[in-house]
Amino acid sequence: MRFDPFRELDRLAERVTGSSGRTMAMEAVRRGDEFLVQLDLPGVREEDVDITVERNVLSIHARREPVREEGDEVVVDERAYGEFSRQLYLGENLDPDHLEAQLSDGVLTLRIPISESSKPRRVRIGGGTEEESPGDAQTQQATPGDAPDSGTGKSSQQPANV
Repeated sequence: MRFDPFRELDRLAERVTGSSGRTMAMEAVRRGDEFLVQLDLPGVREEDVDITVERNVLSIHARREPVREEGDEVVVDERAYGEFSRQLYLGENLDPDHLEAQLSDGVLTLRIPISESSKPRRVRIGGGTEEESPGDAQTQQATPGDAPDSGTGKSSQQPANV
């Protein structure tokens, strides 16, 4: 194997700064009524992953050990080992009680549903809410006395901090 001076500089910088590059690459998207979060954990076994939720903080801890055994001669070792962790702050519009996790092919997939109270719902003229789609309510008409004050119809929805 050829000597790589830049790799040796990287290793020296890691030792000096204490940074080992032990991060989990992540992708998060909203898909319909849930957030889908995927984290890269190559070489990590399911029993070495710990996921906890406390209040609105989702914590992921993982551990990867080297495959070398006693007597092995290490020629090149560029992989990170040890403890990996990541914390995600969940918005109030997510439902951590129904979070699902799956580890497959080195990718940890988390599915975090949007809470029912945060989902958009149709409001009928004259009060109340509907469970039907917006196109189904076109047959209902309001009389002028039933119209709400136009200045009070506010709607707000907060984005998730995943």
